[in-house]
Amino acid sequence: MPAAVTPAPTITPSFEIDQGEHHGRLFHVVLLDDDEHTYDYVVEMLQKLFLLPKDVAFQHAVEVDMTGRTIVITCEQPEAEFARDQIQSYGADPRMPQSKGSMSAVVIPAGDTTLA
Repeated sequence: MPAAVTPAPTITPSFEIDQGEHHGRLFHVVLLDDDEHTYDYVVEMLQKLFLLPKDVAFQHAVEVDMTGRTIVITCEQPEAEFARDQIQSYGADPRMPQSKGSMSAVVIPAGDTTLA
């Protein structure tokens, strides 16, 4: 009489819904050009607010001067709005007497190529 074959148990994987971090939609913080702030101001501001290395901050200064805008950070909406507010409250450029206030920045959805 042949030996009885016992089927091997099957293991069904358990699937759990990921309860981890949920990422929202991303937004760009766009720094806008004006004629009331120097390159030194832009570099200093970006280094202090966003901890950018000097060479990266300088590249942003060149870009905002040449194209009229530069994306300084991309993040979720609350952080983007905070970053915009930080830029807009940084203050006037003491190197330029005609500078009356901070630079301007806007928050736009990532992937949007226009400034609303």
